[in-house]
Amino acid sequence: MEKYKFSREYEFRASPKVLYPYFSTPAGLQQWFATKVKYTNDSNFDFLWDDESHPARLSSQRLNKLVKFDFLKDDQKGNYVEFKLEQSELTNATFLKVTDNSDNHDETELEDIWDGMVDKLKEIVGG
Repeated sequence: MEKYKFSREYEFRASPKVLYPYFSTPAGLQQWFATKVKYTNDSNFDFLWDDESHPARLSSQRLNKLVKFDFLKDDQKGNYVEFKLEQSELTNATFLKVTDNSDNHDETELEDIWDGMVDKLKEIVGG
């Protein structure tokens, strides 16, 4: 099945330095992104959703800027999620760009999922 790339930008009133641990650490990710997150080894993470394991490799990382996870299961090859942080020099707002490359082609469902997760993150960080 062909992959679908969903991208969405969200504005935060928090610095990239404050937000970055929520994308790069198991404890941060577990607060808003997955039910449970474990660091396994060698940049590998295990995300748990609906009692199902989703192993992923931290394939790209730039401190306070970018985190990308590539999912490793055979039926998820080519699936990834990327979190990119950019700060506006004019307004000092931080923008999170989420890119979700997966088999899900339902844009409305993806918007609902990501809007809900990011709203939860905004409640946590206050922004």
